[in-house]
Amino acid sequence: MKKVIKNGTIVTASDEYVADLLIEEGTIAAIGKNLPEDGAEVIDATGLYVFPGGIDPHTHLEMPFGGTVSKDDFATGTKAAAFGGTTTVIDFCLTNKGEPLQAAIDRWHAKSQDKAVIDYSFHLMIGEINDQVLEQLPSVIDDEGITSFKVFMAYKNVFQADDETLFRTLVAAKDLGSLVMVHAENGDVIEYLTKQALANGQTDPIYHAKTRPSEIEGEATGRAAQLTGLADSQLYVVHVSCAEAIEKITEARQKGIQVYGETCPQYLVLDETYLEKPDFEGAKYVWSPPLREKSHQEALWNALKAGHLQTLGSDQCSFDFVGQKDLGKGDFTKIPNGGPIIEDRVSILFSEGVKKGRISLQQFVDLTSTRAAKLFGLFPKKGTISVGADADLVLFDPTIERVISASTHHMAVDYNPFEGMNITGEPVSVLSRGEFVIREKAFVGTEGDGQYIKRQKFGTSDSLPMKTSLQVEV
Repeated sequence: MKKVIKNGTIVTASDEYVADLLIEEGTIAAIGKNLPEDGAEVIDATGLYVFPGGIDPHTHLEMPFGGTVSKDDFATGTKAAAFGGTTTVIDFCLTNKGEPLQAAIDRWHAKSQDKAVIDYSFHLMIGEINDQVLEQLPSVIDDEGITSFKVFMAYKNVFQADDETLFRTLVAAKDLGSLVMVHAENGDVIEYLTKQALANGQTDPIYHAKTRPSEIEGEATGRAAQLTGLADSQLYVVHVSCAEAIEKITEARQKGIQVYGETCPQYLVLDETYLEKPDFEGAKYVWSPPLREKSHQEALWNALKAGHLQTLGSDQCSFDFVGQKDLGKGDFTKIPNGGPIIEDRVSILFSEGVKKGRISLQQFVDLTSTRAAKLFGLFPKKGTISVGADADLVLFDPTIERVISASTHHMAVDYNPFEGMNITGEPVSVLSRGEFVIREKAFVGTEGDGQYIKRQKFGTSDSLPMKTSLQVEV
């Protein structure tokens, strides 16, 4: 059925205007004033912003970690995402050394099939690089539409890859048209500091942060950026948490190296003191990189405003406090890393960013949707409001005030890291390809309606220049 959304204030990464939208067959068919309503369902968006659906470029749904599995799967996780104004997620597909890459991809398809309520895609972890892996990458890109590969520089003896693996992945990505992502922390130093802490009886959650200082995130970020320049390739640094990493990304970009940075809402509004909560409650805030001293928040906000960081991911990886996080009582290294963030990502950035004058509305849309669409090969079908784009839309009330709480969220976990936080602004209705998933703050979608999206190669989305040859001193 055709739909006409009337009288809303349409906001994109570049524009803001009042107009009507005509939706036909899942896409935006027309934008204008007084569009014909014959035979269409009419939705009045007076007083509401109409945003392009959010794109969360960083989720871990039903992910095995630390002897357990993250609590939110592709059903509960994508429902919560939709309630929060996100209409596309890109989840991380974990690989095993010596195993065909397709086997890992098939596992993730099995996890997501008939579950997701919004559209989704995958990143692929690269844990080793050899001739066999390199031979498989073209089919991963061409057949599966997976055009981004993640290399871990941390989690020694679990996920961590060496510098040769990272560099060879960057070299391959240059030719294949893919984007390399890194978790940038020095895993070798973390391993040493962790052993020292445990030997000294320092086992509480706060030592998760103390053994992963910001200097080693900055060091790893700078190393990855330099290797990217040497390879004349492209890099995306996930979950940037500190001033040192921002500095390295900014330096690299000023040299012409194609480095992009993502941060997450938890680093913008929470700080290291949360890990010191009594009765083991600090375990709720254990993720990597860890929360930082409060002074880093200003650096992150300034970097978003200045464009030194380009996207906002959630790093969604939820574990119950009771039964999962408490596996680490007496040993912080056994606390499953991650938190439930997917639902509040968009609203926190609006409330703390737009409402407090830290970023503009256009920057908000760019950070939560448009830039991720361009970097990860989804634009212009997703990430904007234009004729021909998918009708992934969020009707957002900028005046609603609410308190974040586990008692009202839609994630499958028993706590919310932002518990008690007062925010302004909330999605009211959310459409995925023209169909309501959330309507008047109620779920009306269907599990399995979300589609797997094959993505374009890096640099082929509109308004994202192709790579040019760089002169980098080595």
